[in-house]
Amino acid sequence: MTQILGILNVTPDSFSDGGLWLDREAAVRHALGMVARGADIIDVGGESTRPGAQRVAVSEEKRRVLPVVRELVDKGVTVSVDTMNAATAAAALDAGAAIVNDVSGGLADPEMDDVVIESGARFVVMHWRAHLDKTHPPARYDDVVAEVVGEIEYRVAELIVKGAHPDRLIVDPGLGFSKNADHNWTVLAHLDRLAALGLPVLIGASRKRFLGELVPGGAQLGERDLASAVVAALAAHEGVWGVRVHDVSTTRTALEVAAAWNRGKDGRR
Repeated sequence: MTQILGILNVTPDSFSDGGLWLDREAAVRHALGMVARGADIIDVGGESTRPGAQRVAVSEEKRRVLPVVRELVDKGVTVSVDTMNAATAAAALDAGAAIVNDVSGGLADPEMDDVVIESGARFVVMHWRAHLDKTHPPARYDDVVAEVVGEIEYRVAELIVKGAHPDRLIVDPGLGFSKNADHNWTVLAHLDRLAALGLPVLIGASRKRFLGELVPGGAQLGERDLASAVVAALAAHEGVWGVRVHDVSTTRTALEVAAAWNRGKDGRR
């Protein structure tokens, strides 16, 4: 079954839920609610990666993230930490996090590779070209699928040469990062090319702008949840390892439908 990563942003400026979960108790309650609704993993982030967001000091990121990680781990929740900073990743792993989800794939901080390799934690390697805190990098590709897959493959190879074990790596095509809507849809339509690398695939489409362009009222982020769940179901049908989402309930229903569809296809009861 495809894993659901429930998004928990303990930030004031994330594009969807910035400011909602800055209080530790509120953040933990929300995370436990997502688990009750079907989240398998809670992905805790203390720095927004939306276009135009400013970088956050590592000390502030750790102040936001670590108390939440510790409490969730103490309550038996599997936690992923969403960070580009090696020091934050190391501290979160020490606090019990199981996964490092780095939108830069380890490229933003030269110490990240050593942290994840030495810890043995699972590591999400996302396709990334540059920080979004300044001008959004141009979304220019001659062949977006070939280039995204090729760049991820190269980064994975670098990590393996340094000592990472392939079974600890997860790949993510980075929807919306240096990609326009057409690029996103093209990548999604060719997930088989990414899966051919032989590594688990994580998809993060939830509430992103390219989905809002499709639905009435799409400027309102909550109106994008149905489209997000449809993408999750289609991705699950393609065999992805996980989907990172805001609305866990709708996603869980969509994944149950996809799983039933696949059972029917295989003739299983």
